[in-house]
Amino acid sequence: MLKFLIWNGTNDLFKMKVLQICHKPPLPPNDGGCIAINNISKGLVNELGSIKVLTISTLKHPFNLKYYDKKYIKNSNIESTFVDTKLNIIDAFSNLVKYNSYNISRFFSSDFNDLIIKTLNYESFDIVFLESLYTTPYIKTVREHSKSKIILRSHNIEYIIWERLSIKSINPVKKLYLKLLSSQLKNYELRVLKKIDGIATISNKDKDKYLEFNCPVKIENIPFGIETKNYNENKNRNRMGDKLKFFHLGSMDWKPNLEAVDWLIDEIWPKIQKQIPNAELHLAGKNMPDWLFKKKNLNVFNHKEVEDSSKFISDHDIMFVPLLSAGGIRVKIIEGMAHGKAIISTKIGAEGIEYKNGENILIANSANDFYNEAIKIISGKTNYEKIGENAREHILKTYDQNKISKKLVNFFESFL
Repeated sequence: MLKFLIWNGTNDLFKMKVLQICHKPPLPPNDGGCIAINNISKGLVNELGSIKVLTISTLKHPFNLKYYDKKYIKNSNIESTFVDTKLNIIDAFSNLVKYNSYNISRFFSSDFNDLIIKTLNYESFDIVFLESLYTTPYIKTVREHSKSKIILRSHNIEYIIWERLSIKSINPVKKLYLKLLSSQLKNYELRVLKKIDGIATISNKDKDKYLEFNCPVKIENIPFGIETKNYNENKNRNRMGDKLKFFHLGSMDWKPNLEAVDWLIDEIWPKIQKQIPNAELHLAGKNMPDWLFKKKNLNVFNHKEVEDSSKFISDHDIMFVPLLSAGGIRVKIIEGMAHGKAIISTKIGAEGIEYKNGENILIANSANDFYNEAIKIISGKTNYEKIGENAREHILKTYDQNKISKKLVNFFESFL
């Protein structure tokens, strides 16, 4: 395998050494975060020949070597430590009073910290790549035991998610709590900027936001990428007169998805179903809550957690992404587009993705907007097959992992 070599100003060459620290395992691909981490990890292995991966294992995201092929295990020497990240109401309240961010601090573990120390003492690295804000509690340890450059992979600007949730919340107590949580996260994120060497954002929108903060470090937009060869174009059948299958796919232990599906079932779908009686709505995602099963909407099918998300996407027609409070970039939109699917999304849901409304995606920001887009599809005014074709072409051109991995390595180079 080709090794990535860099001239170090002398007569010899050296291979760039990267340590990737993850807040959850790359596999299995249970959610967009895992998929994003895995694709970056595999991309770095392909570019550099080998890297070192350390990951937190949790109850929600347990680590299991059975999901990794032998080649990746060898070239990443992946290791993990279990960290109990489940919410503790007493600790959460204590941190709220102290004005600390409990959302972040619960990812710190002395055991995982010891694993990082052991790794840094055993081997030197040029780059320590921190996956998400949740791994930043270990910056101090990296600084004390290494001269590596520290690059943060920003999956979201976290405080924006909670700020949007607070704005949407009707309950005054919950609204106040979410507002305080958002404020804590914002202060924490601003402090982190002074402790790292660079940021690899997942979208240009996030990059612009960091620049608004007068970010003191180098920033590069490294979008989410996919191995496009693994996503076959799935031609949408013209279902005029047949059952049009709308669908939503997303992890239901993430608050923005819960909020989105609640809105979809209560306000959006009844309007569509009334006008298009034979249309179907298919829901899939892990940790589906009990209240979803108590909804009495017609033609709503709950698939719970599906074994093969690509097959689920392929088997259905039009993706709904009715997000109201997300941040970062939606991996499932990228995957849906790669499969050639037409997608109806809020502007917030499609945030961070380079798109052209009406050409490779359909933007809807209200229940009436979603209804109108569905009606235009069923009436033939919108050619959703063409929207899907344009979407796939756009992904192949813009979000191919091989191109993105090279861009990331070049970003690393700029620090050495």
